[in-house]
Amino acid sequence: MSDVLALSAAQAAKAVLAGELDAGELFELYRARAAADVLNAFVWVADPREAGRAPASVVGPLGGVPLAVKDLFCTEGVPSQSGSRILEGYRPPYSATVVERLTAAGAPLLGKTNQDEFAMGSSTENSGYGPVLNPWDHGRVPGGSSGGSAAAVAARLAPWALGTDTGGSIRQPAALCGIVGLKPTYGAVSRYGMIAFASSLDQAGPLTRDVTDAALLYGQMVGARDPRDSTSLEFPGRIELPTRTDLRGLRFGVPAELSGEGIEPGVLAAFEATIELLRTLGASVEPCALPHAPHALAAYYVLAPAEASSNLARFDGVRYGYRASGADDLMAMYTRTRHDGFGAEVKRRIMLGTYALSSGYYDAYYGRAQRVRTKIAEDFAAAFERFDFIATPTAPGVAFELGAKTADPLAMYLNDFCTVPMSLAGIPAISIPCGLAEPPGGGRPLPVGFQLAGPAFSENALLAASFALEQALGFDGDALPVGE
Repeated sequence: MSDVLALSAAQAAKAVLAGELDAGELFELYRARAAADVLNAFVWVADPREAGRAPASVVGPLGGVPLAVKDLFCTEGVPSQSGSRILEGYRPPYSATVVERLTAAGAPLLGKTNQDEFAMGSSTENSGYGPVLNPWDHGRVPGGSSGGSAAAVAARLAPWALGTDTGGSIRQPAALCGIVGLKPTYGAVSRYGMIAFASSLDQAGPLTRDVTDAALLYGQMVGARDPRDSTSLEFPGRIELPTRTDLRGLRFGVPAELSGEGIEPGVLAAFEATIELLRTLGASVEPCALPHAPHALAAYYVLAPAEASSNLARFDGVRYGYRASGADDLMAMYTRTRHDGFGAEVKRRIMLGTYALSSGYYDAYYGRAQRVRTKIAEDFAAAFERFDFIATPTAPGVAFELGAKTADPLAMYLNDFCTVPMSLAGIPAISIPCGLAEPPGGGRPLPVGFQLAGPAFSENALLAASFALEQALGFDGDALPVGE
């Protein structure tokens, strides 16, 4: 069993396709581990007695390696609740495009993973189904909003997982759990069947143990444009498995705006050591400027709540999901349903967004935030005229203690300080583990993430550079006790 768990998803797929490993036994191994989950990473686990859950045969490049899927992806006949009580028990009659593509490529659905409600959070403490625990320290958060997916992969409860990233929700939990997380170019992956938070920002992406697994899974997520999603784009070319071993000829820019003030000392030390490793591998590394990046967080927390205010208006107790009882009239039913069904953070963001879009405030808030977003995109475009990649820490700190920031929304929002600018610009970015750092106040060293960002549709180059760096770093994720 431990030998199989030591295999990466790519290695397991290769073994299955070569006839050296049985796909059914692999599925059952991970299904049993997911069912025994003590991290609260899963909100639903496949029952092998249900038709179509366990792989009867293996077709496709993903080789029968089971997939964990974030709770906000619609999966036909399976609970898809987006971490919210207002959708408790909702079983959609269709599946998201990306889920369809991955299952068709040979990745059977293992389970649905816990998340911050409607993907609004940086710690997975906002879930209507309880917080997720970090596998490295059960008293700490796994990051968010894709914390269940990240924790499941880090704890070997799933070989790989699907998450979403609106302002950092793949990259930040990947960093805090010591795994790899890729946010694609906006439009590269279809959003059809994703329960929306902020439609101009939401993107699906992989959370995996290593860069090769990320490339393998991501390669089946992209392709032809999806006519069911007007924002989707055809991906140019195909995703290649990375083989690069050095970084000669590549230029990396390091923005002071995202790699200095506010970064924990241990995280900064690990980041600076990784920058030196870039040079050792032959890369040129120089400072660069992203002058509007410090304003990204403020702009994001106008734009994303504004879109959430519109997207979440559909949850009214009429068509699906929770409906409050005992109301005297329709308006009272709407009010009670949304009051009881939504959690505090979701209600906070709906109110922020509704205010920003209201008459007399639209130009002052939403319009101005959109102009800031344009400036941020222009900053990146100018930087990419000189550099191939931008390098930053993924998160300003290591995993923090459960409950430490729940009473201070601003402190929670600052966890996405380094990831939000890339989301606003719509460019791809990846987080890989670059070492361990002791948390403030002491304690067991915890994972640190290193973020690389590139121009639109530069995923192949990002994955290749990340692979070379990953091999040189030699991060030992198996330092995490796995158990049986």
